[in-house]
Amino acid sequence: MNDWIVYLIEGGGYWGIAFLMVIENVFPPIPSELIMGLGGIAVARGRMEFWPLMLAGTIGSTLGNYCWYLLGRSLGYERLRPFVERFGRWLTCDWDDIERIVAFFRRHGQWVVFAVRFAPFMRTMISLPAGLTRMGHVRFVVFTFAGAAIWNAILAGAGYYLGRNFDDLEKYTTPVAVATVVIVLAGYAWRVVTWKPRR
Repeated sequence: MNDWIVYLIEGGGYWGIAFLMVIENVFPPIPSELIMGLGGIAVARGRMEFWPLMLAGTIGSTLGNYCWYLLGRSLGYERLRPFVERFGRWLTCDWDDIERIVAFFRRHGQWVVFAVRFAPFMRTMISLPAGLTRMGHVRFVVFTFAGAAIWNAILAGAGYYLGRNFDDLEKYTTPVAVATVVIVLAGYAWRVVTWKPRR
């Protein structure tokens, strides 16, 4: 996969970056850390400029997240009720929990969308509940764009300052991603074992 990413960046330039970032946010297994990190290395080598790279990457991130947002908005959270009532244990929540989450999201969801942009895996999935709770289009796009811009700047900056070695970027990002997955899975397992329905 790394070779494919390198090929698209080298062949497509800024358009390749934007395309990859759209795909990364629709199919999360493609790592944005490597995409923007390689973009930062290209800047260090004089093959790209920083601000066009940032614009391409952030627009791509926003468009990819907007796909999930539109999917959630077309469904609406009310349609989830039979699913939640049937699989509440595995979701570790019941319908009352969903109602509270929706109420919170409608009041403060824009800040959740912004903050979660810095969390691996969740930065894409958070767009779905934003759509399910019918967050305003403009509000979602503005906060998604802002959070994605900061995250992409960190990744591109890391690629630039780590120098010209692609493997160095993986050395730092991979352990963090693996540790995050382990923590999330352990927390989920604990929730499943200890969860009890309110009713």
